[in-house]
Amino acid sequence: MAERPMLVGIVGGSGSGKTSVAVELVKRLQRKTVATLLLDMDAYYAPLEVVQGRFGGLSVNWDHPHAFDLELMAAHLSALHRGESIRKPRYDFTLSDRTGWEEPVPPGQVVILEGLLLFALPELRDLLDVKIFVDTDADIRILRRIRRDTRERGRSLESIMDQYETSVRPMHLEFVEPSKRWADLIV
Repeated sequence: MAERPMLVGIVGGSGSGKTSVAVELVKRLQRKTVATLLLDMDAYYAPLEVVQGRFGGLSVNWDHPHAFDLELMAAHLSALHRGESIRKPRYDFTLSDRTGWEEPVPPGQVVILEGLLLFALPELRDLLDVKIFVDTDADIRILRRIRRDTRERGRSLESIMDQYETSVRPMHLEFVEPSKRWADLIV
């Protein structure tokens, strides 16, 4: 029987560069012929109707653990850890909703996961073999977020600033920054 895949988690604040670090790590491992799978926590946002119900009619906080389908993500991580394939959900940021499922994805030798809350939640953190935290100054993170959300998600500067003040920054301070203590490596 093949060795079980190594699960590597990469965490950082919104706009920290965690996706760039994850993509570069995948490239470098693949150059060494290591079969690698990249998963993003964003794919595991719960369906919009579920998220809205969890926030009880209040505005949705997309940076809070209640916005995610943690049960599904933990089940998928466990399956990948056992060497089993998964069907990752597809998420569309312009719709703020899940739009279907990927074809079955095999685990590979290394599974790299990136997301805001991987270390803050024990049900996910405890499944990881290696934990990397991408530590980036807040001013750089907000500038990157503005650039990404205006270009890729069609959002206005005003809506980005409102979300940053009401949920992104407070959730970063409550969940993301304190989770740095769980990291094996800080970059």
